[in-house]
Amino acid sequence: MNASGRVFRYGDNIDTDVIIPARYLNTSDHKELASHCMEDIDKDFVKNVKPGDIIVGGRNFGCGSSREHAPIAIKASGISCVIASTFARIFYRNSINIGLPILECDEASREIKDGDSVSVDFSSGTIVDETTGKTYKAEPFPPFMQSLIQAGGLAEYIKENY
Repeated sequence: MNASGRVFRYGDNIDTDVIIPARYLNTSDHKELASHCMEDIDKDFVKNVKPGDIIVGGRNFGCGSSREHAPIAIKASGISCVIASTFARIFYRNSINIGLPILECDEASREIKDGDSVSVDFSSGTIVDETTGKTYKAEPFPPFMQSLIQAGGLAEYIKENY
C-alpha cells in the first residue's frame, strides 16, 4: 500500500476543533465534513486538496476532543496519509479505526515543506520527499493494522473477515 501527493503543512498542536470545527458536528455525512476540513486554519484547503495529497503536521497532531469526525473529515477530503512528529493518542486510534493511514516521523515532520511532493510506502515506513530527494524512515504498522487500513477501517475489516 502506497500514497503520493502534494503536502499541506501545519504546525504543532493541531487540534480536532481546527481539523473540523465544532459547529459542523451536527452531521455525520462524510462529504459535508470534508467540505469544512481545516477551514479555520487554512480557508483554501478544501479548494486546493486533491485525492492522494498528504498532510504533514508537527507534534501532538489531533489533540483536543476525542471526536472521530476529525480523521473522517481528513480522509473524506482526499488526504491519503498524515505524517507528524507525534499524534494525540485518541486521534491515532480513531484514524486506524476509520482507515486513515498515519505515520510518526519527527525528521520528516520537521523537514518536509508545504507544497513538496511526497511518496509513502506503508509496508516499509519509507517516506520520500520527491521535491528534495530526501528519504525518511517511519515505523511501519504491524501487518494486522495494515490490514485494517487497507480494508478501510475496523468496521470494513470485520465485514470482510467475519
